Amino acid sequence: MARTKSSARWLREHFDDPYVKQAQKEGYRGRAAYKLIELQKKYKILKPGQTVVDLGAAPGSWCQVTHTLIGTSGKIIALDLLPMDSLPGTTIITGDFSSDEVYQQLLDTLQGEPVDVILCDIAPNMSGIKSVDQPRGMYLLELAFDFVLKALKPKGHFLTKGFQGAGFDDFAKNLRSHFNDVHFVKPEASRDRSPEIYLVCMDQK
Repeated sequence: MARTKSSARWLREHFDDPYVKQAQKEGYRGRAAYKLIELQKKYKILKPGQTVVDLGAAPGSWCQVTHTLIGTSGKIIALDLLPMDSLPGTTIITGDFSSDEVYQQLLDTLQGEPVDVILCDIAPNMSGIKSVDQPRGMYLLELAFDFVLKALKPKGHFLTKGFQGAGFDDFAKNLRSHFNDVHFVKPEASRDRSPEIYLVCMDQK
């Protein structure tokens, strides 16, 4: 099957991307590693010995970065719909986060242990139709925030990707009511054409 112009353009952009080349050189599973590295340098939310949950973790680049920062005394629980190869210090759950069964499996894995940091780079399968994609994305964000309220310890941190559009401002307002500091950041590694923005939510009240 012949490639479409848009897919050929994406492939060309992908392989010319300096972050893709850097990730391959440094052994990261994806360019997204550099988003977390930049945010960590600025906000220092990850520290040795923490328990961290990574939602939307595949292929695992955020887990790789996290493991180097929390060390062998810390632990990571990673969840994604897509299968992931094993990583040091990481328990992997494969399944749909919006499924009640998978959500409960995540809670059961924690066994009541409070979580220091929740990372969320989760996104729906994009159709390219904003009126469809935005509600899907907001639904996943609301699910992630529900998990934050159940599992994150007081003074814990929540780092999540969001997409500006319908429902986003109300969601951000809700975050501000639960965290002492909320920052909106578009990392250097985010592509210019991407509408994504990251919310760094620090010190849960």
